[in-house]
Amino acid sequence: MSSPRLKIGLYASLVMAIFVLASYKLYQRNDATAPQKDDVLIRVMLSGLNIAHYQPEKIDDAFSKRVFDLYLKRIDVNKKFLLKSDVAQLSKLQTDIDDEVKRGSHEFLDMSTQLMDQRVKDIQALYRDILTKPFDFTVEEKMETDPEKMVFPADKAAQREDWRKFLKYRALVQMSEMMDEQAKRTSKGNLTASTVKSATLVTDEPNRTPEQMEAEARKRVLKYYDDQFRDLMQTDANDRLAMYANVVANTYDPHTEYFAPRDKDNFDQAMTGRFEGIGASLQEKDGQIKVADIIPGSASYRQGELKAGDIITRVAQGAEVPVSVEGMRLDKAIVLIKGKKGTEVRLTVKKADGSTKIIPIIRDVVVLEDTFAQSATINEGGKKYGYIKLPSFYADFNDNGGRSSAGDVKKELEKLQKENIQGLVLDLRFNGGGSLTDAVEMAGLFIDSGPVVQVRSRQGAATVLNDRDPRVQYTGPLVVLVNKFSASASEILAAAVQDYKRGIVMGSTSTYGKGTVQRIFDLDDALPAEFNNIKPFGSLKLTTQKFYRINGGSTQFKGVMSDIVLPDPYSYLDQGEKEAEYPLKWDEIAPARYKTWADAPAVAKLAAASQKRVATDPRFKLMSEMVQRMVQRKNDTSVSLKLTTYKAEQDKAKIESDKFEAAQKAAATINISALATDIQAQGSDTVKVNRAVRFVKPLRKDMTLREAVSVIQDEA
Repeated sequence: MSSPRLKIGLYASLVMAIFVLASYKLYQRNDATAPQKDDVLIRVMLSGLNIAHYQPEKIDDAFSKRVFDLYLKRIDVNKKFLLKSDVAQLSKLQTDIDDEVKRGSHEFLDMSTQLMDQRVKDIQALYRDILTKPFDFTVEEKMETDPEKMVFPADKAAQREDWRKFLKYRALVQMSEMMDEQAKRTSKGNLTASTVKSATLVTDEPNRTPEQMEAEARKRVLKYYDDQFRDLMQTDANDRLAMYANVVANTYDPHTEYFAPRDKDNFDQAMTGRFEGIGASLQEKDGQIKVADIIPGSASYRQGELKAGDIITRVAQGAEVPVSVEGMRLDKAIVLIKGKKGTEVRLTVKKADGSTKIIPIIRDVVVLEDTFAQSATINEGGKKYGYIKLPSFYADFNDNGGRSSAGDVKKELEKLQKENIQGLVLDLRFNGGGSLTDAVEMAGLFIDSGPVVQVRSRQGAATVLNDRDPRVQYTGPLVVLVNKFSASASEILAAAVQDYKRGIVMGSTSTYGKGTVQRIFDLDDALPAEFNNIKPFGSLKLTTQKFYRINGGSTQFKGVMSDIVLPDPYSYLDQGEKEAEYPLKWDEIAPARYKTWADAPAVAKLAAASQKRVATDPRFKLMSEMVQRMVQRKNDTSVSLKLTTYKAEQDKAKIESDKFEAAQKAAATINISALATDIQAQGSDTVKVNRAVRFVKPLRKDMTLREAVSVIQDEA
């Protein structure tokens, strides 16, 4: 029988053939009018989406409204450019976009482009005028920060007031940071050398008066917006078309995207090239640069302070003056953050708890060994337990004899069993997925032969992917750790463990909820030779299949619900598939036939014992309180523009953050260590020995890991 990978490859080839055929049929024209690139791109995209997407959309007024709403949000997310009258003018076309596609026109794109170009020129003159006058930071006034609660200004007077508050806020942030820097320089004698290095930006800068700081703050804000508007004014027709095409694709689902030729090259480099820089995947959301993921083995991964969910507000090259990236285009921000190996970048980030922190990172290439599965042993109560960290489901997709995550986990299990472990913790936190085949094979290490996941295409019955090996590599107690950043293949493995009742899934309330498969198609290959004069068109990544658990429920949207839920500092974040725009919804199909594990854990009993233990743990209590405060801050979206009030709020957030960090450091240390056989295997290679030691260091204070071991002890 064909392998799952081969079946999916054949499906992709079939889709491509249908894609090309549809494109030829679409352009059998009866007139001699020369095709325009924007018309051709949108029409061939929609043709391909309606042929190949898992859930095609009807091109009607509802489709038009989705495109209109999302495009309006993308071009003016903070409602700082367009007036209410502009939106009213554009709204006349909000149900006409489907008709424009059919008749080969693009009035909405043209009108929105003309309006935005004019408003950019207007706002440039506006912010320059506002920044010529000092701000009064003693006045108590507030500014709304949530784009969903903002409104388009009624007229130019209201727009000026919005910009005055916005620029005042930006200057307030700059001034507050200058005051903090000056205070640190004044008390530098009380700081360690490492603290001074990470906290101080310009060590030889003379002290300033508040008036001088206010003037300098406006100067910095002016420079930032002059740079940003210079970029905005260089936006050309191709940039607008690419943004519009991507909006059209995104209305099908969050993972369906259009790549302009340049963007596709960047995507390919990210997937196959060397990762050199800080090693963080970034995303732009609501005008903010957010950390989506930390690449295992990267500089950020090893440094340890930058986390998924952090918001990057400023970027400095070493000790140079930092540059604000708030409101900056993602590609521009990435240029500032990336850099050559060995150079330092200092990121000012807003943490999940509301505090602000400066994180120094020495850029480097990814250390491949850190991307692979690693194991350790935990000695607790006179017994030994195993721990395996799996950063991703990696595989050698080109069959060149490279490593696979399933094979590596099997080897780690073999080593751990020689240590006579009494239980195992498999850590899938922050694991964004990867190889489907490896997820299936890995599940087979813990169960008898049987189904692991179902894969369904747009048409036809679901294909069941099975573990066909009756051997079970490990039969003891098992806890799988997950969080909101565990996605795709991680969810498949966690769901299989849960459905078979093979172990306990433990962590945040649910995983990410990405239960779909995407394929990339080159649009140039789908178009006949008559369009060569207006190529290249770029590529389309679209969702073609959906994952279902063996119990019939999809992993899409809902994710996998944990058997035992623990307090989680990321629980308040708008992170996950359900928070994205236009996600595919959860549904279910017929379950596969499978037999649950004979020695199933008593989930309800274990959960009750864990809940009781967590309720009396001071660190978990502090975390729960911190999460509640973060939820309150998230809901209170207005910010004070009075300096003393703003600084008091920032200081309070820092005190709370420091209190939680101190509680973590004061907690009892987990007795976890790298395997002696691994250390011995490194011989005199001190770099590799240090890497093995570095792996276990952050785990010694991991409260979630400690609770996972306690659950295993309860089960024994």
